[in-house]
Amino acid sequence: MPVQIILASASPRRKELLDQIKVFYKVYPVVLDETPLPYETPRNYVQRLAAEKSAACVAQLATDIPVLAADTAVILGDVIMGKPKSEADALAMLTQLSGKTHQVYSAISLRGRQHDQAVSITDVTFRRLTKQEILDYLHSGEPLDKAGSYAIQGLGSMFVESIKGSFSGVVGLPLFETAQLLSKQGIELFK
Repeated sequence: MPVQIILASASPRRKELLDQIKVFYKVYPVVLDETPLPYETPRNYVQRLAAEKSAACVAQLATDIPVLAADTAVILGDVIMGKPKSEADALAMLTQLSGKTHQVYSAISLRGRQHDQAVSITDVTFRRLTKQEILDYLHSGEPLDKAGSYAIQGLGSMFVESIKGSFSGVVGLPLFETAQLLSKQGIELFK
């Protein structure tokens, strides 16, 4: 099957999600500064990063193949939690998320015939975590490269009391919105 899109991400989770819906892709990751701008809202933050990633990929490859990029952030109150910079940072994030509801924003940017974007917002509620559970989780290594310091598809699932919204969006690529954008650009699914 010919390549349908270029995925501007090295995320194994995004690759697994595209595999799940049988989209054929080639990987071309781009690296950008992911520092939020002053006064940037969570929605604007993830939309901007997804759009910048897809634009950078298109510029670097100069290709006619549509480019898909995404960005995911965990939001507690109005604080944007990206990937932890250290174990201490991950410990602080997980401690803050304990016993609370937070939002996961996932934005998608698809550049092909036109530029289309979508955002998924999901509410995730954590049960109250003990300090020992957080330390044990940190020692597993799983939280160190994840937004908000947890993986809902992994061991972090044990902390999730409830979810309202898109499970795949929390993983890193909301499939409902992704399928809509792909269809809108004429990319055939179910083939």
